[in-house]
Amino acid sequence: MSNKVDSGKTYHHKCTGEALETADAHSAPKDITLFGSCFCPFVQRVWTALEFLGIDYKNYEVDPYKKPADLLEVSPKGLVPALRLESYNPPRAVNESTVILDFLEEYVHTAPHVGIYVNNKSGLASTTTGRSLLPPVSDPYARALIRLQADHVNRALIPAFYRYIQAQDEEKQIEGGRAYVEAINGLLKLFQRAQAESSSTCGLWHEEGSLSLADVMVAPWVFRSTNVLVHYRGFALPEGPQFRAYVARLVKHPAFKRTCSTEELYIDSYERYAHNRPNTSQVANAINAGTALP
Repeated sequence: MSNKVDSGKTYHHKCTGEALETADAHSAPKDITLFGSCFCPFVQRVWTALEFLGIDYKNYEVDPYKKPADLLEVSPKGLVPALRLESYNPPRAVNESTVILDFLEEYVHTAPHVGIYVNNKSGLASTTTGRSLLPPVSDPYARALIRLQADHVNRALIPAFYRYIQAQDEEKQIEGGRAYVEAINGLLKLFQRAQAESSSTCGLWHEEGSLSLADVMVAPWVFRSTNVLVHYRGFALPEGPQFRAYVARLVKHPAFKRTCSTEELYIDSYERYAHNRPNTSQVANAINAGTALP
């Protein structure tokens, strides 16, 4: 288990790499403003959904630790992500990443003529986008299976990730690593169940599948498992060709890649978690207190 010296690095304030290119391409006012922070995985899953669904937006980088007034207006806890819906007068807001994802899924189907853009660089969307993060409404059971996967990500996998990265002594780190792998394996079982019980190919677990709600929700943490957890905990992803192929499809998906900064940003920004500094975040505080994530 790794116990690298705490160098005092803090979180970054601006995207790098492909994420910076994407942010710069979305700097003009639009009907939707995304309040986000470059290091935040909860933001990244909403950002990925916006890119995949082809919904145009303005990217607005904020520092959630300083909680500027305009962030508090759209997110009462001062947490990112949050959306400001500029087409209302006065503007309205949606916060909490899972609620935002549900909103975006409904928005793109109920108002496909509003705010849709063509991403010629990656071919992600068109003005007649038919993209969806869920199977069609005519297959409610397949949709339920995807939602079960997404629920497992929130309830089991994400808390296990933070308990692992925040564990300080070697015994706790070994325990945390095992629990995190168990949470990953639990998700794989849900993927396998969906494959056995449904004909839907929604989800990148299928070789020719499309990005699903569960994929979007888990991708930021799987991605950080390949850099942050490797760097600070010497973590190795579970073996198995089907799982490794899934991870490759997930982290290389154009919609996700366009939201990824360079590795240095994540390594620096997660040093706080790796050494469990006091008041690192509301999420870290909840893990230390043994309470539900905010």
